[in-house]
Amino acid sequence: MIVGALAALFFSSTFVLNRAMSLTGGHWFWTAALRYAWMSGMLTAGYLLLGRTAALGAILRLFHRHWRFWCVAGSIGCGVFYAPLAFASTHAPGWMIAATWQSTILCTPLVLRLLGHRVPIKALALTGVIFCGVVLVNIEHAQAAPPLDVALAALPVLLGAFAYPLGNQLLWEARSGAHRRLPRIADPALDDPFARVLLLSLGSLPFWLVLGALVLPPPPSHGQVVNTALVALLAGVVATSLFLYARHLAKTPAELAAADCTQSLEVVFSLAGEVWLLGGALPGHLGWGGLALTVAGLLLYLRAQK
Repeated sequence: MIVGALAALFFSSTFVLNRAMSLTGGHWFWTAALRYAWMSGMLTAGYLLLGRTAALGAILRLFHRHWRFWCVAGSIGCGVFYAPLAFASTHAPGWMIAATWQSTILCTPLVLRLLGHRVPIKALALTGVIFCGVVLVNIEHAQAAPPLDVALAALPVLLGAFAYPLGNQLLWEARSGAHRRLPRIADPALDDPFARVLLLSLGSLPFWLVLGALVLPPPPSHGQVVNTALVALLAGVVATSLFLYARHLAKTPAELAAADCTQSLEVVFSLAGEVWLLGGALPGHLGWGGLALTVAGLLLYLRAQK
């Protein structure tokens, strides 16, 4: 749970910096695609600079052996997850997106059920508390923005909230050999959390190429290139590695859901970062109520795991 909370702290940089880039006119496609291009390059360079060329070779061979799986898992867990979040940042403040993003906690049990796991009813009930907080936050947004902007902010985030745990769970299933329709990838290279992030990032690259060809965005600005590099380092490399490490410490579906639940803290960190760095406005009564429900749901869930 501590590792998951640290991951949430670093993940919150995504919402703050994405909002900063949208306010300066950066196209959402580059906000998303450049993050994973930077991540792939940073992680590869890190292995080379640390003299871990043998480990990097093992990772690349593992990617080659199961490239179809990595492209599917990476496209879902990186592409379908992050492109909607970047798009939503052009329509709502970062803390609201972070709050809506907490619906991923409700999506996690649904993903587990989809893949054939049993999830305690108590887990579903407590994640429902968090989802009520998400609804309150978006009601406040609806009072201050046109309905179309609310939909263009909320619906893409809900899509990403489902795709992220699905992509991560596909990796967990393949590594544990728990699903008969997925390849069993019990390779020692996957013991390294950075290797898991690199494999998913590399697997997402075809997704970004296809999406770029469809969107045809204008070239990114220098500031957007720099900011996406910072997001890639803080949220992509550090936070994702911490989060995947926390998830792979889990031995049961309940523990997996608990690790995912720590990401509710992103709302608090994102709000503080946006107010401090971007001069964002504090939420109103409904927003505070939604944030309180979100954090309360997290605390109740943690207590239920004892």
